[in-house]
Amino acid sequence: MTDLAQYEPGPASGAQVRKEGHKWTLILVRDLRHSPEKVWQALTDPAHLREWAPFVVDGSLGTVGTTVKLTWVGTPAPQETTVTRADAPKVLEFSDIRWELEALGGGTRLTLWHSIDRRFISWGAAGWHICFDVLDRFLAGTPIGAIAGVNAMKFAGWQRLVAEYSKQFGVEAPGWTPKAAQKS
Repeated sequence: MTDLAQYEPGPASGAQVRKEGHKWTLILVRDLRHSPEKVWQALTDPAHLREWAPFVVDGSLGTVGTTVKLTWVGTPAPQETTVTRADAPKVLEFSDIRWELEALGGGTRLTLWHSIDRRFISWGAAGWHICFDVLDRFLAGTPIGAIAGVNAMKFAGWQRLVAEYSKQFGVEAPGWTPKAAQKS
């Protein structure tokens, strides 16, 4: 694992929202230097997901109809989710998440759609931004370990990203931070 202390997230970019009542859809796009097949494995393999994602699963997400227990970082109980679409290495859907992978030169354009309560859309964007950075490093062979949930909120650059995405989306950032994320 490389030195986590050297990681600093870049500026807010590649994100937009679709607004539909209280549930908004975050759309986040990132160009990665890795093949769609390699990115697909990172999106579907439980061991790979543990290295970068804000959740863990107890089985592969690579097959339509598969039901797995998915546990978001910081939540006490897993939820059962079923893979509703798995067109390797192009489209993956489960729960309220959709991934699209598009071959781009020697790499992949990864697009995430995630339905999130509008009050937390800037948190979701900041969290996924950091997860995408961690994913890119993991795929490059220089892992820094997953940074998600309250650990992301404690991380340098979190508040800046939330503020930047809030401004970009025209929303107010949530006015509180969970106690577990507050620095002592």
